[in-house]
Amino acid sequence: MTEQKNTQTAGMMFMGMIFFLFGFVTTFNITLADKFKSVFELSNFQTQLVNGAFFFTYFLLAFTAGGIIKKIGYKGGVILGLLLVAAGSFLFFPAAKALSFPFFLFAIFIMACGVVFLQTAANPYVTALGPSETASGRLNLTQALNSIATYLAPILAGLFVFRAAAGAALNAAESVPTTPFLIIAIVVIIIAIAIYFLKLPEISTQGVEKKSVWKHPHVVLGAIGIFCYVGAEVGSAAMLQRYFQEALQMARNDAAMMIALYWGGAMVGRFYGSYMLSNVEKSKKYLYTILVLLLALFVGWFVRKEITDGLIFAGIAAVNYLAMQLGKGNASRSLAVFGIIAALMLVVVMAVSGPVILWVGLSIGFFNSIMFPNIFALGVEGLDKGELSMASGLINTMIVGGAVIPVLMGAIADGVGVRFAFILPIICYLYIVFFALVGSKRR
Repeated sequence: MTEQKNTQTAGMMFMGMIFFLFGFVTTFNITLADKFKSVFELSNFQTQLVNGAFFFTYFLLAFTAGGIIKKIGYKGGVILGLLLVAAGSFLFFPAAKALSFPFFLFAIFIMACGVVFLQTAANPYVTALGPSETASGRLNLTQALNSIATYLAPILAGLFVFRAAAGAALNAAESVPTTPFLIIAIVVIIIAIAIYFLKLPEISTQGVEKKSVWKHPHVVLGAIGIFCYVGAEVGSAAMLQRYFQEALQMARNDAAMMIALYWGGAMVGRFYGSYMLSNVEKSKKYLYTILVLLLALFVGWFVRKEITDGLIFAGIAAVNYLAMQLGKGNASRSLAVFGIIAALMLVVVMAVSGPVILWVGLSIGFFNSIMFPNIFALGVEGLDKGELSMASGLINTMIVGGAVIPVLMGAIADGVGVRFAFILPIICYLYIVFFALVGSKRR
């Protein structure tokens, strides 16, 4: 029993590392879209092709990746994903030398292929590393680690990408960052080698498959839920970054830095979810809540080094905690509550003007926090291990929402204004409420 527990702990440690890695890669690329807009003088629609190139990969590869992982195992899938991320990172160097936007999109596409394998392998791996009733809590914990990376990525982009070029002409390959991708490539290769030689838990990819996953309505509806969630999260982040510049006259580097708080809110909310949706003792939950609120205070302060920002952010975190109580520790109920609040916040962003846009818009990140792990856990609930990898592939295929929704939002922004682009994520959040209350029921 002790050996099994140690093996599961080792597995969770490395899965946390993987979640951190693909969170950083994903968000850094999302933030970088605004850099490409300036360098290549792109429209909002063209700019969102960066997200399109990244997330469309899920549609092309995720379901196939599930089948490949079933043959080579979860560990092999993780190693393959890491090597593809490294290959895509190295491609940034010839892309920068050629100063070609299509070449950059190709490099992003290859990196995304690696992220697809990592995510398709990692999510079911985490669900299998312990009791099924606490799977949502484990997924929230790894997603919290993922969110640390998504919080740091925009800050680093703001410091070393946007600010470095703020006073310079954007007319050469020097204006497009390559050093971060060299670091990413080296790190992921080291991790791939380490995982190859380490003894990790063996998760069986075999099982009885008497039913196709297409015959499980909650799997299909969960996949659509992932489409809506990723599209709404990525699209809102991209358009808020543009909206802050337009409505609040905020500089590009400042807007990129502030978007870090959008992702930081998701991080804080996922730390809440990691113990609120698990079997942790009630007394420990209160202690963890205090620690998370202190973390929120630090996160809010760190971006601009202003204590007022820290206090506002911690206050929003307290509201997020109270909202989570409405879910009463139930994954589907918590998902519905957060979907309703996120939709209402976007309505406020569209309806008001002035500084309130900033904090209401950034607060949406808090309520995105538990959506992915809860939708995934509800979508694969009740499946045997033989069905799990293919269900994960189907669900992860629909992460293509991160390509479709932001590109459509970009087209709306070009046509009638950035403010009206938020209509699409509002619709997405309302579908998530439907899935939580109705679609997630097993039939």
